[in-house]
Amino acid sequence: MSNRLIDLQHITKIYDDNTVLDDLNLYIRENEFLTLLGPSGCGKTTTLRIIGGFEKPDNGCVLFNGKDITNMPPNKRQLNTVFQKYALFPHMTIAENIAFGLKIKGKTKSYIQDKIRYALKLVNLDGYENRMPDSLSGGQQQRIAIARAIVNEPKLLLLDEPLGALDLKLRQDMQYELIRLKNELGITFIYVTHDQEEALTMSDTIVVMNQGYIQQIGTPEKIYNEPENAFVADFIGDSNIIDGIMIRDELVSIFGQKFPCVDKGFGTNKPVDVVIRPEDVDLVKPEEGTLTGTVTHLIFKGVHYEMEVTANGFEWLVHSTDMFPVGTEVGIRVDPFDIQIMNKPASEDEEAVSIDE
Repeated sequence: MSNRLIDLQHITKIYDDNTVLDDLNLYIRENEFLTLLGPSGCGKTTTLRIIGGFEKPDNGCVLFNGKDITNMPPNKRQLNTVFQKYALFPHMTIAENIAFGLKIKGKTKSYIQDKIRYALKLVNLDGYENRMPDSLSGGQQQRIAIARAIVNEPKLLLLDEPLGALDLKLRQDMQYELIRLKNELGITFIYVTHDQEEALTMSDTIVVMNQGYIQQIGTPEKIYNEPENAFVADFIGDSNIIDGIMIRDELVSIFGQKFPCVDKGFGTNKPVDVVIRPEDVDLVKPEEGTLTGTVTHLIFKGVHYEMEVTANGFEWLVHSTDMFPVGTEVGIRVDPFDIQIMNKPASEDEEAVSIDE
C-alpha cells in the first residue's frame, strides 16, 4: 500500500536460544496510532527497538517508506523514541533539554528558540523554558521528553511505556494529551504498553502479541468485540471463557443447555471455546434463564455492580447496573449476538460429541 510507512518483513530475534520474535510480519501506515500490546516477554519492546534501530533482527528486514533501513543506526532514522524513564539532563534547563538535538544538528539560534516555544506550547508548558527538571512533576517531565522528541520533526514517534511511571490520574490526562498531539502533528505513533485500557483508549490499531507471535491486529472495537482466540479474549478486558459443544451452525451447547448464536463453520458436535463478556450476561428470574445459578459475590464498581454467579460449577463474571444480593437465585440469559465461538487449540481438541437436538 502506498501509505505504508514501516514494513516489518519476516523479523526473527533470538536471545540465548530464546526466540523472542518468530517470523513477524507487520506494517504501520502513515499518521496511524498503532499500539503493540501484550504481557511481559511477548516481544513488543523488542519489536519497537528493532524499528528504532537499537536492536538488529537475526532475520528479516525493516523498510521505511519502502527503503531498507535494517542496518541504519538510530540517529540516521527519521524517528525519535520516548522511554518510560524520561532521561532529561538534570543539569540543563527545560529549554536546553529541548534544544539538545537541534544544537547537534547545527540549527541556528533563532530556529532553536522558535522550536522551543512551539514545542512547549504543544505540550501545554508555555513559560517553562528556564525551569530545571527536578522542579517538575512526573507528568510535566514526560511532556518535556515528548517536546524534545517532536522538535526534531520525526515522521515516526516511538513510545515505550511512556506513562508507566505516572499515577492513574496523570496517566489518564497524558493519554488524551498524546491523542491530541498525534492529531495536531500528523505523525505516526507506535506505542508499547501492557495496559489493555490504555491501548483501547488511544489506538487506531492494536497489535496483540504473545510469545513472539502476533495474535490479532484490529481496531480497538474489533479486538474487544471480536477476539480471534481465547488468549485475546482473556487478555483484553474480562471474559467468561467456557467449554462448549458446537451442535451445528448458530447453536452451541453450554453445560448441556442450548444457546442460539450467530457463528457458523465450526462443524457438527465440535468442542469449542465459548467467550461471553461480563456486560453481556443478562441476569433474569430463574424460570426465564437458559441456565440457573446463585450470586456468590457482589462488588459495587461505581458505574455497575460486579457479581460472580455460580452455575453448574462455573463462576460467571457479570457486570450489571442491576444489583442482585449474594444468595439470590438467578437465571442466566445471553443474546445470540453476544456469544463468540472459537476453535480450541489443536492440543485441546477432543473427539466430537454427539448431542441430540
